Amino acid sequence: MSNAIRLRHLAQINPGTPAFDALQDDDELTFLPMEAVWPGSRLDMSHRRAKKAVSVGYTRFQNGDVLIPKITPTFEAGRAVLIQGLYGGVGAGTTELHVVRPGKAIDPRFLLYVVNTHNFLKLGEAEMYGVAGQQRVPDEFLRDLLVPLPSLEQQRRIADFLDAETARIDRINTKRRKQLDLLAERRTAALAQCVSSDGPDSIQHPLVGTVPHTWPVLPLRRVIPAVNVGVVVNPSTYFMENGVPFIHGFNVRSGWIDPHGMKFMSHESNEELRRSRVRSGDVLVVRAGSPGRAAVVTEEYDGANCASVLILRRGRAMLPQFLSAFINSPAGRGQVQVSQYGAAQEVISAAQMLSFVAPVPDVSEQQYRVDRLNAVLNSQDQVVSKLQRQAFLLAERRQALITAAVTGQFDVTTASGRNVTEGVTA
Repeated sequence: MSNAIRLRHLAQINPGTPAFDALQDDDELTFLPMEAVWPGSRLDMSHRRAKKAVSVGYTRFQNGDVLIPKITPTFEAGRAVLIQGLYGGVGAGTTELHVVRPGKAIDPRFLLYVVNTHNFLKLGEAEMYGVAGQQRVPDEFLRDLLVPLPSLEQQRRIADFLDAETARIDRINTKRRKQLDLLAERRTAALAQCVSSDGPDSIQHPLVGTVPHTWPVLPLRRVIPAVNVGVVVNPSTYFMENGVPFIHGFNVRSGWIDPHGMKFMSHESNEELRRSRVRSGDVLVVRAGSPGRAAVVTEEYDGANCASVLILRRGRAMLPQFLSAFINSPAGRGQVQVSQYGAAQEVISAAQMLSFVAPVPDVSEQQYRVDRLNAVLNSQDQVVSKLQRQAFLLAERRQALITAAVTGQFDVTTASGRNVTEGVTA
């Protein structure tokens, strides 16, 4: 591999876009929010905005640019894209993107692979600045980046090789995502089946769906002794390195509490904030952002604290697992969607949650249905775990292949990348 050259000599970093300036105010262009920026076929360029709607406060780019997310965790995820096919040839998007415009000495596809190498992502991660959760890669890191630069002909050979080999890996991953989507649909169906019944004695209720006519349908205020709200005002002031788990909305998944990213508070703060302490058997419900996900507090988190989630205290009429299943079911989610409010971010209140109606069969029937649901979900979770593990291995091997090819660790004219998917079948 030839000598490395700094990227500032090979490409423009965050340049102006004269083609954008030439548009009329009402002209439409492609708009890219961060959630649309994914490599390969997952890149979503279906959004459009008028120029006047994105003239201020947005990043501008054009066909042939490489877009690199600058903020954690999207940077570390390797979500850089090479943009082609923009409506009108120009676009605008989130300010959390760096724009790199390749010059004549570097092939755009080769540049895209350079910024997807393991080395690039690790170096960028080390250069991030800002507060936790809002760290960004500075543009100076990109300007000073040393890029291994073979001839243009060799760059194109490497890009052609990686296009073919990564496409094979991406096709397998697409199948994995479809399988995971199907399992998610089955999970939703299992939740619906747990809290409903379509037998001959069933009736159609407008809010809870089809249930036996013998099941009472009651407002939650009739079956829940109390609803509290987690810490809302400046929860970050209580953060500690270790101590009592401090559960946030992002930890509350549909049916379980995710420990990843868990915050902590001191034992003294936990004593002070008794109203937001949780007990085993409480049901936590996300109240803001993407409200409505529910999970039962397990023994592991008995006595923990929480931030900005609803705490449904355990009552006698409803098993917490049955209540959680109902809130996560299509019927429960439907009531959340009707009730949520707020222009900036959707929110549900404690009063709204208490007004939700739910089927309340006798406790023995609830237990039977919860046991049946758990058996189905446990089986599905095993399959999901295997699929996610395969997806992780494929992503790891994809990056290793890109890194090896770009840095000249093998000759792409004689090599095959097929061994990167060894042991992972389509």
